[in-house]
Amino acid sequence: MKLIIAGASGFVGTELVRQSLSIPEITSVIALARRHIPTPSNLGKSADTSKFHSVVIDNYDTYTDDVMKRLAGADACIWTVAITPIKSRGIDFEEIRRVCYEYTLAGLQAMFKAHNDGESKGRSPFHFLYMSGAGAERDQSKTPRFMAQYDLMRGETENQVLAFAAEHQGAVETCVAKPGLITAPDRILRTIGATVLSYTMSVPKIDVRDISAAMLHQVVHGFEKEPLENNDLVRIGRQALKAAK
Repeated sequence: MKLIIAGASGFVGTELVRQSLSIPEITSVIALARRHIPTPSNLGKSADTSKFHSVVIDNYDTYTDDVMKRLAGADACIWTVAITPIKSRGIDFEEIRRVCYEYTLAGLQAMFKAHNDGESKGRSPFHFLYMSGAGAERDQSKTPRFMAQYDLMRGETENQVLAFAAEHQGAVETCVAKPGLITAPDRILRTIGATVLSYTMSVPKIDVRDISAAMLHQVVHGFEKEPLENNDLVRIGRQALKAAK
C-alpha cells in the first residue's frame, strides 16, 4: 500500500508517519506537508525508513505536476490538515474555512486523480480517511452549543467528503474519524486541559498514539464503520497497538 499522510508536520501527522513505517502492509509513505519532513528518529525496531518520502507542497489547494507524479498510484490518504478550535482564535473565519473545507476537497480530488494515474487504477478503491472532530455537526439545520459556525463548517466538510464517494460509485471509499481532545504523554498542559474538559463538560479524549494506530489500521484493513467516533478510535487503536507488540 502506498499511503499519503496529509499534514505530516502536525501533531497527529508526525505520529502517523512514525507508526506507519513499522506496518509491513504499507510499502510507501508519502509525508505531505508545506515543509520538508526529516525521517523520524524515534522509530520501532521493525521500522523501514526506505519507504519514507517527504513531499513538499506550497498550498493544499494547488498540486503541481511534480507533486502529482509523487502521489501517483497512491492507495489511501489520511487527511489531518485543519485549523483546530484552539488554534482558530483570532483567525478570520474565511481563512479557517479555506483550510478546513476547501483544502480538504481539493486534496481529495487531486489524490483520487493521482490514484487513477498510477498502477492502482482499477485494482481497488481509493481510501480517504478524513480526521474531523467530535463536535462537527453534519445536520446543517442544527445550531451547535459551542462554536456553532466552526462545527457546522466541519460537519459540512464531512458531508462533502462522503458525497464525493457516493458520486464515484465504488471507485473511492471515504470515512470520517471524529476524535475528541487529543493528548500525549509529553504534552502535559494539553493532557491536563483535556482531562478537565472530559470531567466538567463530557468532552471525550484520546491519546495521539491510539488515534494514529486506529486510523492506520482502518486504511490498511478497511473501514469498520462510518463515522469512527472517539470510543471506536480508542478501541481500534489500542487493539492495533497490542497486536503490534
